[in-house]
Amino acid sequence: MLLAVDTSTQWIGLALLHDSQVLAEMVWKTRNHHSVELAPAVDQLLKRAGVASPELEALGVATGPGSFTSLRVGMAFVKGLALTLRLPVAGVPTLDITAAAIPPAEMPLAAVLQAGRGRLAVGWYEVIEGRWQPAGEPVVMTPEELEQSITHPVLIAGELDAAQRKTLERRWKNARLAEPALCVRRPAFLAQLAEIRWQAGQVEDIVSLAPTYLHIKDPIPG
Repeated sequence: MLLAVDTSTQWIGLALLHDSQVLAEMVWKTRNHHSVELAPAVDQLLKRAGVASPELEALGVATGPGSFTSLRVGMAFVKGLALTLRLPVAGVPTLDITAAAIPPAEMPLAAVLQAGRGRLAVGWYEVIEGRWQPAGEPVVMTPEELEQSITHPVLIAGELDAAQRKTLERRWKNARLAEPALCVRRPAFLAQLAEIRWQAGQVEDIVSLAPTYLHIKDPIPG
């Protein structure tokens, strides 16, 4: 039984995975109330699924990039639960979760999320052996900088508001924006990715586990 927790941005996601089945999933947009809403939501999720916390075998957590405060809330919660129940933790980069929901394609993928002050955290991906794999380190840029960097067909998916989508649509010949339903960062995908890492023994050191924060930008890969 694995519990997945994602508090990377204002969108919070929780999921329970057991025997290759998603038993429960919750996604909602908070108003910067992560520390107030997270613990009661986890309790509610477990109760709805008929699961007691001692039944948990592992935890998955989104490691960023994302908001400084929201990431720290989720990370602290997972660390506390791991220490209390003596559970292994598998960390998953947040943009990997977004990419996992997008069907493989020949063109590269830009997975994005809100990075504050109108900026986006952008991670580039390409399909290798049928799955999206990172093609470099994530960077931070404005929607205008991302739009200007697009010179060949690119899929774009993730957290985008209406204005940001409109900016990127100016490159309509090359910018292929995913449908809004595919842009929701679903914690079920986090749970799947975390389970793969857990089963492979790729778990985190609880003491040194820390969120990922970004401050730079880089051009689109060729």
